Amino acid sequence: QLQASGGGLVQSGGSLTLSCAASGFTFDNYAIGWFRQAPGKGREGVSSIIFEDDSTYYSDSVKGRFTISSDNAENTVYLQMRNLKPEDTAVYYCAAKRITIPGKTWDLWVFEKIWYDSWGRGTLVTVSS
Repeated sequence: QLQASGGGLVQSGGSLTLSCAASGFTFDNYAIGWFRQAPGKGREGVSSIIFEDDSTYYSDSVKGRFTISSDNAENTVYLQMRNLKPEDTAVYYCAAKRITIPGKTWDLWVFEKIWYDSWGRGTLVTVSS
């Protein structure tokens, strides 16, 4: 199970850190992705981490502003968001993918919704201008 939290209301230029707590599995052989869905829009990939090699990925819209990290002891993945903009307003979701083929490159898949096995409930981030 995944549980996203940490959303809230923040002013433009502010910061917020989201948490994705996992239960029932550890991050070994997993990828965790962050997605967001703005009102009236589709769900888009924002960031992802693949624990096999600790590779991280960011969409162009958040690169340089968002940072994905993890605390394996707490079984939690974080998304630190800085310099937030009104267009970052969305419900943010985390998702998990169990990787069964080690050593393969997955960079073409990390922002594909269908690649992920399980999803948590979202947390709302609202950025006021």
